[in-house]
Amino acid sequence: MHIDAVPNRRSRPTYLLRESYRVGKKVRKRTLANLSALSDEQIEAMRAVLAGVAVRPVEELFAVVRSRPHGHVQAVRVAMQRLGFEGLIASRASPERERVCAMVAARVLAPHTKLATTRWWHTTTLAEEYGVEGADERDLYAAMDWLLERQGAIERKLAARHLREGALALYDLSSSYFEGTHCPLAKIGHNRDGK
Repeated sequence: MHIDAVPNRRSRPTYLLRESYRVGKKVRKRTLANLSALSDEQIEAMRAVLAGVAVRPVEELFAVVRSRPHGHVQAVRVAMQRLGFEGLIASRASPERERVCAMVAARVLAPHTKLATTRWWHTTTLAEEYGVEGADERDLYAAMDWLLERQGAIERKLAARHLREGALALYDLSSSYFEGTHCPLAKIGHNRDGK
């Protein structure tokens, strides 16, 4: 492989990455890429690499200033997209919807309080992914109020998606608890009403 410079009248030459091959006794050239969009320095660096000149390792050329994990954020975001979660919350994009989605993703990845969540998500790419870099805990509480207003619509969407006509949905509203000193289960029970 080599780089050819093809002259152009009154303009910069066209730089092409080419390879030579033989067909019988004739030498032919095949163009692999047009490199004209690259700077002269980049083209010279590619020429050096193609000529076998040793290039310095990347570690010597760049210094890592900051590195944040992204894979787990992307995995949760893709799962939420496949489930149609954003459309379930609201059909149109809004800051509140993005904050709610970011809170759900953060809850899956690292459950914290709202304040701790706003601090934690800057240690990953989550804030950038959802566009909530400037959100604070008050914004998250406001987004939760917004979500509460949409509860009925969300429940109807879920019912339309998952329930057939005449189906029965059961959910637990009880607040039962055990009292006693002899039953081992009663000793570790928890009462949500504080009794």
